Amino acid sequence: MMKVAIFPGGFDPLTRGHLDIIKRGSQLFDELAVVVNSEVDKESIFTVDERVEQIKYLMSPYDNITVITANELNVKLMDRIGAQYLIRGLRNTTDFQRERDVASMNVHLDNRVETVFMLTDPKYQHISSTLIREYAKSGKDVSDYLPAMVAKQLEEKIQEIKQQ
Repeated sequence: MMKVAIFPGGFDPLTRGHLDIIKRGSQLFDELAVVVNSEVDKESIFTVDERVEQIKYLMSPYDNITVITANELNVKLMDRIGAQYLIRGLRNTTDFQRERDVASMNVHLDNRVETVFMLTDPKYQHISSTLIREYAKSGKDVSDYLPAMVAKQLEEKIQEIKQQ
């Protein structure tokens, strides 16, 4: 039986921490679907389509990674695409507490769902997409935490926002 996992998130912007989890997850599973949450957030910098294209481009060397969008409960999506595993990255104890509760609810909704927690690389544990957006908007250099392509696109988006 193929081991299929999903890694859902907003990925706005996609960070090096996200990439680390995606790459490591792709080594554990036969197929990994990176799921870009398609709900529009008023704080978003990148559109859903832009995020999908970024991830597709960066993950193109990996044969077992696909990128999809979804606006449904993860357990429903997993059932629909035949995934058995849900990957979640953990940066700290706050993440763990929230993700533990979500994992418990997911099992309640569908006892076939297995959540796999992956610890974030220590060099990325202190960052989040929200923090990156805030710092970038204030003019701080966040390029160390982003793939080069995403950093360049983020800088361009911030300039667009400032010109409006």
